[in-house]
Amino acid sequence: MPDTGCPDPRSIEVMDACMVPVLRAMTGAQRLRVADGMYHWARKVTIARLRREHPEWSQSKVIAVAAERLSHGVIRADTFGGGSD
Repeated sequence: MPDTGCPDPRSIEVMDACMVPVLRAMTGAQRLRVADGMYHWARKVTIARLRREHPEWSQSKVIAVAAERLSHGVIRADTFGGGSD
């Protein structure tokens, strides 16, 4: 991949240099609003994918498994009673 001065787009852990001034110009509240929106988007997409891949699962199991995935396993699906179905 040619060196464009920006990080490899396949790596999501590295902040793009183009975003640094944008984020620095935001207030803390604005950054939290952006993070909250990103979380809700990720939750919506994760739930939609789980519903599509597992139409036999109950709504409670879908929500529980989504919570487990979004928390990287900190929240366990079986905590919600959604671990079995």
